[in-house]
Amino acid sequence: MSIVVENLTKKYGEQKAVNDISFKINTGEVVGFLGPNGAGKSTTMKMITCYMAPTSGDVRLDELSILNEQEDIKKKIGYLPENNPLYTDMAIVDYLRFCAEIQGVSKAKIPSRIGDMIDMCGLERERHKKISELSKGYRQRVGLAQAMIHDPEILILDEPTTGLDPNQIIEIRKLIKKLGKEKTVILSSHILSEVEATCDRILIINRGRIVADGTSDTLRSQAEGKELLTVKIEAADADVKKALLGLASVETVEPVEGKAGFFSVRSKPDVSSRKEVFDLCVSKKWYLLEMTGHETKLEDVFRELTN
Repeated sequence: MSIVVENLTKKYGEQKAVNDISFKINTGEVVGFLGPNGAGKSTTMKMITCYMAPTSGDVRLDELSILNEQEDIKKKIGYLPENNPLYTDMAIVDYLRFCAEIQGVSKAKIPSRIGDMIDMCGLERERHKKISELSKGYRQRVGLAQAMIHDPEILILDEPTTGLDPNQIIEIRKLIKKLGKEKTVILSSHILSEVEATCDRILIINRGRIVADGTSDTLRSQAEGKELLTVKIEAADADVKKALLGLASVETVEPVEGKAGFFSVRSKPDVSSRKEVFDLCVSKKWYLLEMTGHETKLEDVFRELTN
């Protein structure tokens, strides 16, 4: 089942949380949805799931519209929100049975669906516990199980690996990739390596607008040709950042967090800043202690598009 977002906008007073965005996700795609906090990711997901009405625009799931066919759309979607809401006084099996019933799973199929979800989400050892007795990681697994209990055609997962340890994260990645072979999946995460390892395509949203759409290789290649250097300069009481920005070949300069004297220097397209940085340090009688070039990473692309 495909998802087509057309001119979707959500306003709160004068503020546009989502600003006239459009994109399409095809059946069988796993799409990573990235953006800084407050960029509009969760708001967009809530509108797609009919949890929240848009101010204008539309979302269509095949021929179904969120404007007038919300109940039919909800049956097609499995949703794991960022703040995983669970009935903690219920046992896992009872909770999954409850979720299956409200999602309209036939009584005859409910036991097998519960068994499949417990197996798929690695809950076998905990199956008889109350949800209140589970760790955060296992509660997240229960949230994934409830999202999939009715075998939806579309999965929307907002930060699905929150609270999981590294081994569990790898298991969930494998599960999402497996599900993506037959379902349409939108995955939101702040962990860029996770998105790169799991998703076929990446959408980046910033200040309510889509600023990038493509594979991780495509996004990296768009940023290639802009040399990225890390330099360490020892210069007492000097405004090093201002001086570096004054170089003709330099596009951006950012101090490296937690490392005194270190700067991340991005060159303008198809030029190198190495010689100019060296000559600047010589002319200012500064000590250039390190200059290292870096391969463009998804983190670099993300930072450049969202700063």
